[in-house]
Amino acid sequence: MDQNTLKAARDVLNNAYVRYSNFHVAAALKMKNGVIITGVNVENASYGLSNCAERTALFTARTQGYTKHDIIEVVVTTKQEAIISPCGACRQVMHELILPDVPIHMVDVNDNVKTMLNKELLPAGFSEDDL
Repeated sequence: MDQNTLKAARDVLNNAYVRYSNFHVAAALKMKNGVIITGVNVENASYGLSNCAERTALFTARTQGYTKHDIIEVVVTTKQEAIISPCGACRQVMHELILPDVPIHMVDVNDNVKTMLNKELLPAGFSEDDL
């Protein structure tokens, strides 16, 4: 795991808008050109309208013209003392917007890391082949 990618995620962790859960999450995507794109979770009083850090980062990357072929690494971090993995909705979006063999690094507040390949997070994800 590239330490600059982790640092980028940690640098924005306090920007999470978590006034209801106080559960900060940040994600950072490292692109093959070296650019790092970050995202944080943003809650809403209407809970279904909240957005996770992983999706925020992925949607930002897409808006900037990046595709799944540009992403070489993902870091997800929290303020928790336990490693937290992406939620089901994020796993589905990651399934479509990140290549299968990209490493996803989940890091807790104490620098413990669990790494899985994107394809391991949602082995039977819904795809364009299912349409």
